[in-house]
This record gives sequence, C-alpha cells and structure tokens, in this order.
Amino acid sequence: MALSNSQYELIMKGYERARDTSRFLLERRREQIYNAIPGFRELAESVSSLAVASGRRMLEGDGHALEVLHEKLQEIASRQQQLLNQYGFSGDYLEPIYSCADCRDTGYVIMENGTREKCHCFRQQEIRILYAQSHIQDMIEHENFSTLSYQYYQGEDLRRFETAVQLSKDFIHTFNDDCRNLFFYGTVGTGKSFLSGCIARELLQQGFSVIYFSAAGLFDVLARYAFDAKEKESLYDLREDLYGCDLLIVDDLGTEMTNGFVTSQLFSCLNERHLRGRSTLISTNLSLEELRDRYSDRIFSRITSHFTLCKLTGTDIRILKKRMAK
Repeated sequence: MALSNSQYELIMKGYERARDTSRFLLERRREQIYNAIPGFRELAESVSSLAVASGRRMLEGDGHALEVLHEKLQEIASRQQQLLNQYGFSGDYLEPIYSCADCRDTGYVIMENGTREKCHCFRQQEIRILYAQSHIQDMIEHENFSTLSYQYYQGEDLRRFETAVQLSKDFIHTFNDDCRNLFFYGTVGTGKSFLSGCIARELLQQGFSVIYFSAAGLFDVLARYAFDAKEKESLYDLREDLYGCDLLIVDDLGTEMTNGFVTSQLFSCLNERHLRGRSTLISTNLSLEELRDRYSDRIFSRITSHFTLCKLTGTDIRILKKRMAK
C-alpha cells in the first residue's frame, strides 16, 4: 500500500512546519544570546566579513588564505563557546533544533552508498496513516510507564505483574541489540495491553517502527486484500510492512474468528519475522492449553519456543477502578 499524493504531501508539509518552527526558535535564541552576552553579536557578524576578505585574497593568488580563514573561524567558535559557558548557556544552545536529528526534519536520510531513503520518522508516520494506528497513539498517551501502578495487585498476582514490568523494561533496553519476542497471556484486564502500550511508546520515542493491530483487525485487513484480485500489490506491501517493521504488536489474539486462513497467515507472519530477525509482541486472554487447542501445533511450537512467556493474573482492573470510583 502506497501513500496517496495527498497523504505524502500532508507528511511533507509537517516537516516543512517543523523546519519553520526550528528556524523561529533558533532565531529567538540567537537574539536572546545577543542581548545577554556583550560582544557575541560582533563575533557572529565578523564571520561573514572574514569570509569575504578570504575570498578576495584567494582571487589575488594567496595560497594560504583558506587555511588562515579556518584558523580564525576556529578561534571565533572557541571564543563563542567560552562566552556561552561563562554566561550559563549550554554549548549547543545555538545549534539547530530538530524533531528528528537523523533526517533534520526532511523525512529522508542519505545512506553510505549515496542513496536517499525514507527516515524512520517518515516510515512511522506512513505506518500510522496506512494502517489506521490512531488507537495506539491515543492509548500510549494515557497508558505508559509514567501512569503504571501496582495498587491493583496483591500476592502472587503482584509478583507476576512485577516480573512482567521488568521483562518489558529489559525488552526495551536490549531491543537494538537482541531480537526477542514477548507473549503476555492470562486473565482479562490484568495489564497485558497496558504493558504492550508502554513498550510501544518507549520504542517509538527511540525511533523504531512499531505496527499495532488487534488480532481481529489484523486478519480482517489481510483477508480484505487477499481475496480481492485487484489488491495483490497492496497485499504484498502490507505483508512487507508486517514482516519488516521493528516491532509488530498483535493484541488480543483469540478474539478473531479463527479458521484455516487465519492460522496460515499467523504462522507465515511469525515465521517470516523470525527469519528476518524482527521482534513480535503478542497478548492474549487464552491459556496455553487454549492456545494449543485453537491453533496449529506449528504455531504453538513457534510461540512456546521463540517467545518469552509471561503470565498475568488477578481481578479485572477495569472492574476494580469502577468499584473504587463508586
């Protein structure tokens, strides 16, 4: 699935606004520095006059003009750093301010071989538009580590939740170094989706691509494209994104209408992501016995052998919150 022209232009306009905002903030900082630090403006303005004078000398045949210019510019930069530190400003206070430092708010990065490719921040916006990822964007604003609470758990349920939280933090910490998969299972309303959102938020903030689907939503989308002959190209693109994104989250596995198509698609997705070294996170209210009975032996084996299994138990937190509210 490719972006439409209007969708692409919407993303690029967002980058343009980000660059405009960056220039505006940088100009405000520059004026702040000029007003706060005597002589700083004169140092900055001397750069252009030095460059003009150096250019004139090079035209006149001075072979050392460029070398002298570099030395003087380094002296000016060093003096500016000293003044910034002296007056309590950070050394990078006048550096450009980017939402994404990797692409400098252009949406594209230049690779080592010279090719121009979409930045990870562009890809995540593309994912959000193409796969209607607004649900997880809304969810992670309210459900993240800053709102995590242990007050709804006791005894063994509390110990299991603490273990799940630590597993989640370890998963995030080692994400760039090691391909790992997580499988949260257990009773309804015990924090499985919450922890999935915590992980998604942290990884998105680190620049990784994350695709989130409810199980029902994922297989509905796959079926829509798989059984429409006109959508073969879109199906290929969808699968490439599902197989290739840094993290795929499948929430509430078992809520979909399970059949041969779902089973084959689930195995293909898990197997291909394993072969590509991509991480997958699955949450379900099914027990391991129900998982084995509902899906093929291959899927059960794949999950139990390649995923870290984490069981959560307890009373439905949503019910507890309603009782406490009353």
